[in-house]
Amino acid sequence: MAATISQPQKSQKHVKSERRMFSASDDTAMMKQIQATHAPDGRIVEVRPILQIIDNVLRHITPNIDHALNGGHGHMDALDDRTSPAAIDGMLDALAYIVQKISCEISCKCSGGGDAHATTMVLLNTLSSYSWDAKVVLTLAAFAVNFGEFWLIVQLCTTNSLAKSVALLKQLPDVLEHSQTLKPHFDALSKLIKAMMDVAKCVVEFTELPSQYILSEVPPMSIAMAHIPTAAYWTIRSVVACATQITSLVGLRHEFITSTTEAWELSSLAHKVSSIHEHLQKLLRLCYQHIDEKKQAEAYEGFKHALETPQIDNLKILIKIFSLGKEDPHSLLGPEKNKVHMEVLRRKHVLLLISDLDISHDEIQVLVVLYKYEREATHELNYEIVWLPIVDRSAWNESFQEKFLNLQSIMPWYTVNHPSIIEPAVIKYTREVWRFVKKPIVVTLDPQGKVTCPNALNMLWIWGNTAFPFSTEKEESLWKLEAWRIELLVDGLEVNLPTWMKQQKVICIYGGEQIEWIESFTSATKSVAQTLAISLEMVYVGKNNAKERVRKISSLINQKQLSHAWQDTEVWYFWNRLESMLFSKTQHGKTNETDVIKQEVMTILGYDGSELGWAVFFLGSTEMVRANGDKILSSMKNFAQWEDLARQMGFIPALRRHLEGISDDHHCTRLILPGISGGIAERVVCAECGRPMEMYYMYRCCVE
Repeated sequence: MAATISQPQKSQKHVKSERRMFSASDDTAMMKQIQATHAPDGRIVEVRPILQIIDNVLRHITPNIDHALNGGHGHMDALDDRTSPAAIDGMLDALAYIVQKISCEISCKCSGGGDAHATTMVLLNTLSSYSWDAKVVLTLAAFAVNFGEFWLIVQLCTTNSLAKSVALLKQLPDVLEHSQTLKPHFDALSKLIKAMMDVAKCVVEFTELPSQYILSEVPPMSIAMAHIPTAAYWTIRSVVACATQITSLVGLRHEFITSTTEAWELSSLAHKVSSIHEHLQKLLRLCYQHIDEKKQAEAYEGFKHALETPQIDNLKILIKIFSLGKEDPHSLLGPEKNKVHMEVLRRKHVLLLISDLDISHDEIQVLVVLYKYEREATHELNYEIVWLPIVDRSAWNESFQEKFLNLQSIMPWYTVNHPSIIEPAVIKYTREVWRFVKKPIVVTLDPQGKVTCPNALNMLWIWGNTAFPFSTEKEESLWKLEAWRIELLVDGLEVNLPTWMKQQKVICIYGGEQIEWIESFTSATKSVAQTLAISLEMVYVGKNNAKERVRKISSLINQKQLSHAWQDTEVWYFWNRLESMLFSKTQHGKTNETDVIKQEVMTILGYDGSELGWAVFFLGSTEMVRANGDKILSSMKNFAQWEDLARQMGFIPALRRHLEGISDDHHCTRLILPGISGGIAERVVCAECGRPMEMYYMYRCCVE
């Protein structure tokens, strides 16, 4: 068994001293002692390039240690040198003296087996004029010089006569020959070196944080600054421990330490320094979070200011939306799915379609019709659409990517190359100012980049391209021209409508989801029409947010030829237009007590919220009567009670008179509205009795 060069009593005393110092590391007295050595004179050391050279030195050494201890031969010089020493020669020249001085202090103090704490304090006093990050980096530089020289000799002594002679004079051990004996020591050494470098990089990173976004007096930066002296102390102390371990090998060409004391000390230090690194990393993440918040707040205010400031054209606004300062300026895809420059949108009316990835295909399909019609009918490009998909970047995965690409492929307008190019500050603005939540909105920009309407989607659904240029003023003027009529309710959804009106037919629009009620109602109504010898057309418009059920019912209606029935897209568009009318009216301050259109829209939406069906009868453009499912079915089944009146007054006036005479002691009307941008009135009255309705909140994740 090899002999030990250490005296047992001295070794035990040294270990106890180490343990006492570990337990007292954060003691106030010790911190005062460390702080007392710190007297910076304002000198600035650019530590990053030096740290890169140190990293390069230690990167070449530690793999070689593993390689040698595992029985390998040769060198690992194939590693890339990631630094350019020539670029910092002048700076290193100015620091050469202090690095050499620290190197000598380490060699001298560590060779005598002195107290590690005392040696660390000597080094801190020697470096008193430097900042904490410079103390750490300069000490590591001195260590890299010593360790680098040591390992070069060890590595080359078997192939280079000069190295072999120096190794003989120093009596350095043959690492390859005694690799198993030395392995625990070098393993512990490698772990501690890695931990030291991690802390050093972290400390330097703190000094590089932008002061305009985070002040040293503000948490979490202030907390980090309070911990950095401790981190510096333990990093320098670790250098002392590593140097002591290396120095202890000098003169041990034939004898080796069999005690595990030194390896334990290094491992314990590595654990402590790693813990310090983890803590600093947490603080660093908090600092970056703070900086990011500040940057986002600055970007938010910048975007807000740009929108509020008159511009020559819309390009500045669009560039701020799409991070084009940082990304490829061709990050938009055109209608042909080729990359295009933002210039193609300069001084054009731009509609920003803002949605998440759950935007419905029905919505896209209707918008496609409007978008293409504008170009095919007028041969002019009055406006362009740009899709802004708002997504949670942290949750982005392959499923989102696939969904994004599928949606992008069916959109014939401009889209982003990837959702990540949309500025986070813009996303925040869309939520806080434009009030985007879940339901898509369309924000309109005029050729100068001014927002003319925070949500023009309502206008698009109600009037289509007639509402161009989609401004709030245009919306008000269009409402002044409107009245509650069948053309407004049905729009162009029913292609036969003009013919039916010209033939003076009674037109019945009805909805619901109970096939038994539908069969009873259509049969009874057709019987009434036959008795009165009036021409009748009935159209089933389904139910809002019940696509699959409505599809099945429409199929049965067509099979049994009960009435006309719209397809999926027409049904979706019908209900979406009604909701758009309601929100548009609400945004313009209209109440259902004073506005007939809003009152009728809310009535139909209220009918849709019930369990049964409903129906509206029109004769001509404006002669109308409507009722919920119970009342209208009862009236048709009891036609004999008002048949004479119908022959005298006509079908619709007589039905209205009859409905007014039906008492309804109990009814339950529910108005279900989607939570979208635009104010929702706090006071809503019942369409049946006129009493104020109670407001409830409902959350739903599916449309069926």
